[in-house]
Amino acid sequence: MEEIKVPPPANKKKKKIAILIFAIIAIIGGISGYLYTQHKKTHITTDDAFIDGHIHTIASKVTGTVKVLYVRDNQPVKKGGVLLEIDPADYEVKVNEALSGVNAEKGKLSEIEARIEVSKSQLSELYAAIDVARANLELQEANLNQAEKDYKRAEDLYKTEVISKERYEKTMTAYTVALAQVKVIREQLKQAAKTIETQKAIVRQAEMSREAQVSAIKEKEAKLNAAQLNYGYTKIYAPSDGYVTKRSVEPGNQIQAGQPLMAIVSLGDIWVTANYKETQLEKVKTGQKVTIKVDTFPSKKFTGKVESIMSGTGAVFSLFPPENATGNYVKVVQRIPVKIMLDKDTDPGHILRIGMSVVPTVLIE
Repeated sequence: MEEIKVPPPANKKKKKIAILIFAIIAIIGGISGYLYTQHKKTHITTDDAFIDGHIHTIASKVTGTVKVLYVRDNQPVKKGGVLLEIDPADYEVKVNEALSGVNAEKGKLSEIEARIEVSKSQLSELYAAIDVARANLELQEANLNQAEKDYKRAEDLYKTEVISKERYEKTMTAYTVALAQVKVIREQLKQAAKTIETQKAIVRQAEMSREAQVSAIKEKEAKLNAAQLNYGYTKIYAPSDGYVTKRSVEPGNQIQAGQPLMAIVSLGDIWVTANYKETQLEKVKTGQKVTIKVDTFPSKKFTGKVESIMSGTGAVFSLFPPENATGNYVKVVQRIPVKIMLDKDTDPGHILRIGMSVVPTVLIE
């Protein structure tokens, strides 16, 4: 009899196919897992990140009433542009008062300087007069010396009856007159010296008055400068290019010094603050390229570079930093802020806004 071949059961074929499929899936899974692991090593990403930037809070330095408001919410402004103006009337009055005070003190200074010039002129005249008196004293002392010699000679001659008594008396009188003249001139010199010292004291006193007056002028000028500064503060200018936001003031409002009025957000100088886990930062360095996805614009990709890594974790700089030594210690993976600067040409239209959620990916080379 012919032998009949029996085909293998169908379940064996299915088992082989299932094993093959499982093997293929395992291989694909292994390859995918390997590629994913390698990708995670070179692409460090986090979803705990947001757009950050400079926010300039605008406040007045002086108290007053808002006279003119030149901006509205979300309006773009340029650095140095006038934002609002406070009624300057009160401050203008104070400037005029301070200016009048300065002018009055300067007028007093002019009077004092005129007195000083007169006093110095009088002192110079006294010095000239005393020089003349000294010269006259020298002349009179010479005359006295000669009169004394003539007197002694006449006395000797009179004793020997060579000259008459009349001539002798004339020489004696001339000597007495010369002696008296010398005494008078010397006394005049003493009085002139005292007068000069008095005049010097007058000049010194006037000069001290001038110094005091100069100080008074400086004090008045300081008040004038303060008044002018306050007057200048009645106009508030934009500190940078940006957009007006959080405006809380209207024309006619009475505002106080230091009161927040609005904010200027500079969209031309923004960055990403990414809070990476500390376990992700082993190979992250400054200068590395970053690709950025923004939740608001899922179809757009932005680029940037790592600028810096914060010198401490976010928890350390919080209002209540952790004190691990005061209780039971629980280890928690900390996050460290990383500052990522956007490339200049990545957002030419300034469509990004501060606070937007982003997903940055640092490319590890």
